[in-house]
Amino acid sequence: MVDSLEPAQVGPLSREALRTPRAAGIAGIAFAVLLFTVLVLVRLAVPNDPAEAGAWLTDGNRRRAAILALNLMPFAGIAFLWFIGVVRDRIGAGEDRLFATVFLGSGLLFIAMLFAGGAVAGGLILSANGQPDGVWSFGRRVTHTLFNVYAMRMAAIFTISTTTIATRLGLAPRWLSVLGLATGVILMFAVGLMAWVELLFPVWVLVFSLHILVVSFRSPTANVQPA
Repeated sequence: MVDSLEPAQVGPLSREALRTPRAAGIAGIAFAVLLFTVLVLVRLAVPNDPAEAGAWLTDGNRRRAAILALNLMPFAGIAFLWFIGVVRDRIGAGEDRLFATVFLGSGLLFIAMLFAGGAVAGGLILSANGQPDGVWSFGRRVTHTLFNVYAMRMAAIFTISTTTIATRLGLAPRWLSVLGLATGVILMFAVGLMAWVELLFPVWVLVFSLHILVVSFRSPTANVQPA
């Protein structure tokens, strides 16, 4: 298994091609940092129990933390879109159509549900009067379901499909492949059962992106031999 991010069967790389893995690395790092920050702020600000709404909505610090998280969320989504695009461009013609479709579809669905959940949460926070009611309880459950049931499952599928593609093309070392598969399986089955487990997704993206960046600087002109 080669520890490189250049696709197999390529000649000398152009300057434009050299920028692609570095762009993927930078975009992935930006997304990982932003999403990690968003998830931590939400975890610290918003209680798990909808019945506690009256207490935390009147707490200025927790309310501001939640609003800050919602304002950071669109930028995380933009960085993730860029990450998907440059990784897909780097893989190029070597994509397996099945896994490439799952990779792209799960990534786009993750962003869509992240934004939908953020929009619902933002509307609830800005319109709430500090007292939980039926609308608040419904909205909280919708937001929780979008984030933890659907979005994080799509994150799990994205992690597994990306890891599978990278492994088949020899773009990732064995330890990174194992880490990706383990992260995907944990996200698939443990989200909602274990607190803070959703942080595994931005951590995995960060590790994957740092690997891309390190390899691109370590051997920017090296050609890849089949693994």
